[in-house]
Amino acid sequence: MESWIPLINIFINSPNPETDASFFLQSSFNSSSSSSSSSSSNISTASFLSLLTQPTSSITNKQRLMWMQTLPNVVQARILSFLTYDHIKFNKKDLCQLATDLLVNETEVDFWVKKAARQLFDVVSDSNYKWVSGFNLDSEEDKFEGDFGGVPRWLKDFANDNDSVLPWLPVSVDDLNTRLSDIAYEDDDDNDDEDSVMVETENLEMVGTREKLVCPEIVPIDHETEETAARLKTRILNLESSLKAAELVDDIRKLCVENKGHYLTILGLIEPWNAEDELIPVLLARLLDGNEEGFVLTSYILCSVVLPTLLLLEKPVPRALLVAIIDYCKVHHKAAVYALVFPLILHKDGINNSICDVITRIIKECLHPAHVSAFCQKLLCEKKVYGNEYICLPCHQHLVSKEIVWTESLFNLFQNILNHNVHLTQDSVDQLVFHIKESATTFSASLKFANFLLCFVTKCAPLLKAHKVVLYEAVGNTTSFLTKSILSKLGSI
Repeated sequence: MESWIPLINIFINSPNPETDASFFLQSSFNSSSSSSSSSSSNISTASFLSLLTQPTSSITNKQRLMWMQTLPNVVQARILSFLTYDHIKFNKKDLCQLATDLLVNETEVDFWVKKAARQLFDVVSDSNYKWVSGFNLDSEEDKFEGDFGGVPRWLKDFANDNDSVLPWLPVSVDDLNTRLSDIAYEDDDDNDDEDSVMVETENLEMVGTREKLVCPEIVPIDHETEETAARLKTRILNLESSLKAAELVDDIRKLCVENKGHYLTILGLIEPWNAEDELIPVLLARLLDGNEEGFVLTSYILCSVVLPTLLLLEKPVPRALLVAIIDYCKVHHKAAVYALVFPLILHKDGINNSICDVITRIIKECLHPAHVSAFCQKLLCEKKVYGNEYICLPCHQHLVSKEIVWTESLFNLFQNILNHNVHLTQDSVDQLVFHIKESATTFSASLKFANFLLCFVTKCAPLLKAHKVVLYEAVGNTTSFLTKSILSKLGSI
């Protein structure tokens, strides 16, 4: 294992992991070939794949995983990208098996890991068919549970647990009889009933998609809990000392723990975003219970304590508050992306300078460049799934747009991202070129837009060869003193 530590460090820290890892393996192989057989290195492509696929046990759910799946998701995606890049040096069958195991694994696989695994499978597989919904339609050797277009597992489980009318539909006999009796007394309103059923079905589908991330619906709670939350809300607005602030936060946490599963409802009633700036660090530090530090709760805390203040931000954040936010986001990276960065970038009016500064600090001090590249790709390229990309309370949903609103500050944010040595993917660069073309006339005299263009052309030059004509036209519409410099950089691509 020790011999692989330099290679793992490459996947974690290198800005170009594919080429650096390929060079490492090649140099290690040459070194072992020149040495005597008794002292030859154990490093080889076969031993590397053997390490990745070595079985291990998950401590939390007792499931068997490959050793590779114990690594961070970003590192897994980089390893798969390297295997795709340098697949000629590896056993084709072993690579195909690795990709297959990841795609059909019963445990949850990260979106970017699954995407990289599919790319690897497309490269090494002999099949002429595409993967559909995670299953290989061409494989005769492996028969996976479930078929494309088949009944979802949760429907099967529901049907097995109930006396259902149809084996694939979770409708019990009693439920059916009740609905039929209701219809019998409302013959005159058949059309209205059909419309209501359609609306109910649509609402159920929307709830099903939003349960994962966005705006979980506020669940009703008992009257006593509502009264307790109202008293806590009043105490937040009338704090007199830091000691009482700590006691108040402990009471809020206690109420949340007692009503486990209703965190968002309770925080929505208490409205902690109305607290004074001095209380925010205390809320962030003490709201988490020792046994409840998962993604859901940490995201709910950010979207209810910090996000509302930042969505209305018009001036720089107080230093003490910003430090508290940064310290929290350093520990909870995923919550920072989904409960702060995404909804802030999707601000309905576009981000301003103050919001841009906060996002820049979070990116520079809390996130790995590979994470930033990943969420930039999701933000720019996955436009149809914006509704599932952020977490926000329903009462603040009107402040978040479904599409990016391009402002000078947003272009300045992407300049800061590029200056942070974040390597954007080709599809992200393609989308930025499109928005540059659309915005060139609007921001023709903007110095921030011109600075972004100069940085973009400099940092992403290898990925812009196919866009030179479009960029020449866009830059030609600008009138800043940097226009000639940008055109000169374009000419050298």
